[in-house]
Amino acid sequence: MRFGKRARAVFLAAACAVSLAASARVARAVIVERIVAVIGERPILWTDLLRRASATRIQIRSQLRDPNVVAVQEQEMYKELLERMIDDRLEEQQADKAHISVTSDEIDRGIANIAAQAQVQQGHSVTVQDVLSEVRRRGMTDQDFRDEVRRQILEGKLIELRVRPRVRVTEQDARSAYQHWLQDLKEKQPVEVRTLALRIFPGSTQQQIDARMALAEELVRKVRAGADFCDLVAQYSDDVSTHATCGSHGQQPFAALLPPIQEAVRATKPGTVSDPVSVVIGSDEAVVIVMPMAEPRVPAFDEVKTEMEQQALLESLERARKQWLQEVRRNVYIDVRL
Repeated sequence: MRFGKRARAVFLAAACAVSLAASARVARAVIVERIVAVIGERPILWTDLLRRASATRIQIRSQLRDPNVVAVQEQEMYKELLERMIDDRLEEQQADKAHISVTSDEIDRGIANIAAQAQVQQGHSVTVQDVLSEVRRRGMTDQDFRDEVRRQILEGKLIELRVRPRVRVTEQDARSAYQHWLQDLKEKQPVEVRTLALRIFPGSTQQQIDARMALAEELVRKVRAGADFCDLVAQYSDDVSTHATCGSHGQQPFAALLPPIQEAVRATKPGTVSDPVSVVIGSDEAVVIVMPMAEPRVPAFDEVKTEMEQQALLESLERARKQWLQEVRRNVYIDVRL
């Protein structure tokens, strides 16, 4: 499972070879190089960092237009990636001491596993060639990709040898992972929320605003006393596009809801109405009554206990890995020059 998570990172942040620009007016190439970190007696070069960072640089520059923001984002990315590269170098040193290596066949099987996992996630056939085509499209050479897979496999072996013995997962850990999973599920699962919106018109006086809030509170009392919410939406809501759908815009991601509506949904049982909440949509303001609809059934803990134990194990392993690397760092000379 961990391997699958890191495989996704390969597509987003793996490196491609970087060509340094040659001057148009000079016939010879000009190479600029510097050391960005030293681990023990081995340096990490600026071109090494650029090679690992190129795909992420492309992503940053495609998403952002402000050169100053791009520069800040890239600098933060370089720092984070350099820390990862230092960890990789430390893991390689520890693997050498433990006589751990990765064979070409293991790398081939690792790439095949990535294709198999992608096929499960995407629901259609994904071959090794599809995987290689995708990483090439993102600017990564086959050899760079194989190097990344080798690092993943090497780290997995080291974790099993040095980190796994430190970790013990309890049922409480699994239940904690379950609670985090439920929260994450709620954030991502589509939800249906019905709303009755009373617009506050621009230039309204405080008395007019108070009157809209008073009307909203009266409508809440009516619904809680048994009035039909859909009838009130059709009669009072200023969102005319939802008059025929009982105030619903259909299912949408929870995270896409406005923050005040998210809070109202969290605090309100499905099928009941919230207290009126104030929302701002662009330049418009409104008082909104929220009625969350029944949420899809989620599995009970016992139904996903095995998966939650595995998730808890992965989280514990990651914490233990970081602690182990900190211990290794204390015994190795590290000089960061970025």
